[in-house]
Amino acid sequence: MTAENQILAALPADVHDRLTPHLDQVTLSQGTIIHHPGEPLTQVYFPLNCLLSITLAMQDGMTAEVGMVGSREVLGLNAVMGIRESTQTTYIAQVGGDAMKIEAQILRQEFERHAELYELLLRYTQAFLAQVSQTAACNALHTLDQRLPRWLLETQTRIQSNYLPLTQEFIAEMLGVRRSGVTQAAQRLQERKLIQYRRGKVQIFNQTALEASACECFKATQAEYARLLRES
Repeated sequence: MTAENQILAALPADVHDRLTPHLDQVTLSQGTIIHHPGEPLTQVYFPLNCLLSITLAMQDGMTAEVGMVGSREVLGLNAVMGIRESTQTTYIAQVGGDAMKIEAQILRQEFERHAELYELLLRYTQAFLAQVSQTAACNALHTLDQRLPRWLLETQTRIQSNYLPLTQEFIAEMLGVRRSGVTQAAQRLQERKLIQYRRGKVQIFNQTALEASACECFKATQAEYARLLRES
């Protein structure tokens, strides 16, 4: 797994030096909730090798993922932009690991004083909104057989590993579908030797074929991140 956050790595050197004393490394276990609906937003997280999900619960108790945040992203940026009020979403560690944490007010001070940081975070915000928009369209228009490969690839991209420690129950919750649907879709991928699923862990065997099985949304989101964040 990677141990670097791409947003932190892209910071101007002087900004990075000023923020470093205020950054604390934290370890998040899988399933840890770091923000509940109704709580004020006061901290920002830069994942290193963990994966965080933004989820939304409906009145009937059904939950779905509306965005994911990994090593190329930052969680809680709305607090930096002055919106510290509570949100209706939950932030949960989808894959356990390490992240750097900082008080939102400290990052906001740099955001307001440094034009380069301001531009970087605004470009990231646009990329994240593209991810959320693509996910909404994908959930509405594509089949589970297309969505599951896309979701696995999105997860792999953010933790830089072919080993994904995820249960079928958790995947089903993130995709907003029944576990039986995930079981059947995962079995079809396994029969084609694209993945292997065993005891709460998915291993990607054939990324090229998995990308071919996914809907267009994975490549569309990748392209938008590359364009906006100038990834190589």
